[in-house]
Amino acid sequence: MDIKQVEYFIQVAQTGSFSRAAELLGMTQPALSRQVRALEVELRETLLLRNGRGVVLTEPGRRLLERGRQILQLVQATQHELGSMRGEPQGQIVVGLPPSLARHITVALIERFQAEMPKARVAIVEGFSSHITEWLGTGRVDLGLVYNPEPQANLEQEPVLREELCLIGPPGAPRRAEMPLAEVGRLPLVLPQRGHSFRRLMEHEALLASVKLQVAWEVSSVPTILDMVRRGHGFAALTASAVNEGEGPGALTRTLIVEPRIRSTLCIAWSAATRRDALQLRTAALLQDLARGFAA
Repeated sequence: MDIKQVEYFIQVAQTGSFSRAAELLGMTQPALSRQVRALEVELRETLLLRNGRGVVLTEPGRRLLERGRQILQLVQATQHELGSMRGEPQGQIVVGLPPSLARHITVALIERFQAEMPKARVAIVEGFSSHITEWLGTGRVDLGLVYNPEPQANLEQEPVLREELCLIGPPGAPRRAEMPLAEVGRLPLVLPQRGHSFRRLMEHEALLASVKLQVAWEVSSVPTILDMVRRGHGFAALTASAVNEGEGPGALTRTLIVEPRIRSTLCIAWSAATRRDALQLRTAALLQDLARGFAA
């Protein structure tokens, strides 16, 4: 059997119409009819019956539709594997991004991915670092950027970027270069819920320094946290890149937290069970480049 003829037959069977299938395939209806008829002659079976509303499958046609889909999936998988061996990224990859990064690099990631890997596709899922590590373990996500991940036997992790946490204040707050953590503990804070990487990091360092944090509000959205800070509902503890604002008079204030300095590490992570092919390696390099460029 000719693989293209099988593909043509499947398109006709799925659409129920030679004319619609021909339009989707970018060919004329007579040419499509000849290809399907040639397949029927080779198999010595009638696969489709025409009626006033289009076509219906015969029993041999239904069986070929099922097998034909399996054949095409196998062919595509083989092409993907061979393309990967040549170092040419093919197939689809799912990337997980934390909200603080996703809103800044998603468009650039899609544009560069399309330009540099035209034979591959990327899907982007947004979630907190704790969620992304879970998704990596279940296979929902192939590759992820996560903040301060805890060591896990089923995950491989590689540091991409290290930043220090800052106290984020409203535009009218006094501007200071540094503030000890003990002073930060006396301010009303707008923090993510427990389990979020920045919240976990702040609470760990506060515990070691015997500082009690004053959590005024718990909000599981970085953009919303920044909106609340801007409207005077409290202060936040985030990296400077998560805010990514200029230094104008209406900008949020950023004060480095010291005594101790609190360092956040952004890592790229993937499942330890994953075979790293050309698509994953190229995507990982692209993510690292965008993350470092964004924080610069």
